[in-house]
Amino acid sequence: MLPTLIRNVKVIIPLAGKGTRMRPHTHTRAKPLLYVAGKPVLDHILDRLADLDVSEYLFITGHLKEQIEEHITANYAFKARFIEQAVQDGTAGACRLVEPYVDEPILIVFVDTIFDTDLSVIEACKSEGLIWAQEVEDYQRFGVIVTDADGNVKNMVEKPDTPISKLANIGLYYIKDYKAFFKGIAHVYDKGLKTKGEYFLPEVFMHMVRHGAKLQVLPVEAWYDCGKPETTLESNARLLAKLHAVKSPTKGTKIIKPVYIEEGCLVESAEIGPNVSIAKDCIIQRAKLVDCILDEGAVVRDIALRDSILGRETTIEGADTAQEFSMRLGCNATTTLPKGPKK
Repeated sequence: MLPTLIRNVKVIIPLAGKGTRMRPHTHTRAKPLLYVAGKPVLDHILDRLADLDVSEYLFITGHLKEQIEEHITANYAFKARFIEQAVQDGTAGACRLVEPYVDEPILIVFVDTIFDTDLSVIEACKSEGLIWAQEVEDYQRFGVIVTDADGNVKNMVEKPDTPISKLANIGLYYIKDYKAFFKGIAHVYDKGLKTKGEYFLPEVFMHMVRHGAKLQVLPVEAWYDCGKPETTLESNARLLAKLHAVKSPTKGTKIIKPVYIEEGCLVESAEIGPNVSIAKDCIIQRAKLVDCILDEGAVVRDIALRDSILGRETTIEGADTAQEFSMRLGCNATTTLPKGPKK
């Protein structure tokens, strides 16, 4: 919990992308609504913003936008505006769309990553903005930051080909000088400053820096990457370490912590865990699950699964649990696997 409410801020959440790295799960399910450690990724993000006094949430939608709007409307009472990004021209293009609705400092949050950090530092911000970052090894997947001696942005490059830095910006930004921010976006478009065919925020931030802005770089306490299946499973495991809960009765089942089993599930003659997240209305019978994520209504019988992600209303059945399988199935898939070899 934050010690005080942070006032006079609008939250911008871009989520128009198709989530191609998370296919097949994102063919029919909006990426921010993918299930991780007990709830959709977007809900984890919004939980971390709950203690801010946000005047308005600005959701930039695109792929499967109806799902996003329906989810927010059904589950949250805050003031929300939905703006469609019809042309997928990058993160700067997404933020450009909200300019008519912004008249105060902004917090920009991307939903590829769930974060743990103390947002109350916003109240004491003396610079034009704050950018949160963390060191990574696969730097080419991210925008990276080079800082000066005072810990402010010196250079930023989107998805660099050469290793200028391993300090990745995680997609969390507080921009106090929002007017300079939108001037930076206008400059990027006026000059046609594209990277790999799109307009990205690092060029915007560098325009601000070149015109005297100080953008302080801060570390996060924890960062849970949900950008691709492998890292999503890793993040699921790390989050479950704090969120273990079994909310459905089980019969003849061994639970190996940590796991999260939502209400309304049928779990019989199974071995669950560690690091398994099961959404509501799932059925698991005579199965073994390790390092798995099951979305709502998934059915798993007579099979052993490891490192698997199953979408909504997915059914997978085997003949026994003698052999482990790793599966990535999108929504409404049905698979029957043959009997495995004897061990």
